[in-house]
Amino acid sequence: MNQSIELGQVNNLKINRVSEPGIYLISKDEEEVLLPNAYITQSMQIGDLLDVFIYTDSEDRLVATTLKPYGYLNEYVCLEIVDIAKFGAFADIGLPKDLLIPKNRQKSTFNVGDRKVVQIINDEKTNRLIGTEKFQLEKVETPLKKNDEVEILVYSKTPLGFKVITNNSYEGMIYHNEIFATVKVGDRKKAYVKNVRDDFKLDIILEKIGAKQGDEYSNRVVALLESNDGELPFTYKSDSEDIKETFSMSKKAFKATLTKLIDNKTIILNETSIKLNK
Repeated sequence: MNQSIELGQVNNLKINRVSEPGIYLISKDEEEVLLPNAYITQSMQIGDLLDVFIYTDSEDRLVATTLKPYGYLNEYVCLEIVDIAKFGAFADIGLPKDLLIPKNRQKSTFNVGDRKVVQIINDEKTNRLIGTEKFQLEKVETPLKKNDEVEILVYSKTPLGFKVITNNSYEGMIYHNEIFATVKVGDRKKAYVKNVRDDFKLDIILEKIGAKQGDEYSNRVVALLESNDGELPFTYKSDSEDIKETFSMSKKAFKATLTKLIDNKTIILNETSIKLNK
């Protein structure tokens, strides 16, 4: 049970009393918050503990919901813009009330239908959740090291590659010449640390370095063959972009994988295709 009610987080609170608009939940410090009737079930009883998300309603009052938003306080998320106003833009966050991204918190042009990467923060002036494109990632020594598995959110495309937010904290970069899969802003992916730089920024790759990578590639080719009636129109001479789009690997890695699978008699190579050796 929460000691106090925390905005933008899931709170564990006790059902304290019933009222006409809903039920009131209470924290250990005896602060109350309303859970509206729309989220009440017959099984809820006074004294029960509930996990609820806390945000503010249209009048900036704290309110609880059993819905799960697309992101929480201080998290980075990719959200769809659903409305534009003179003072800002509104993004769908999975709640009845959309998330405001004020004009002075925007870095790019906003249009309805766009998907934007923002950080969810608490606006101290209004004590409500807002989104911001003007975020700063941590520039401190990271506990991460080479080959560690991480979660990334792609937030910007540059001439060098894609900037990513790593583990919701650190800035990373995936370089174009090391990308062998479709990547776009807003993607959330599993990735790996290639290098921790002196400025504590991270070089990130989508495939793990090491011996297991070959097994992953082999399994990927076999799985794609199995889902395509055991045959695909690819050979050693196939176009590198076609290989990248279909198998998410470089042509060099693809050719090495074919050789391994042929040597193991897993596949058969024809003039125009590869086939599972059944």
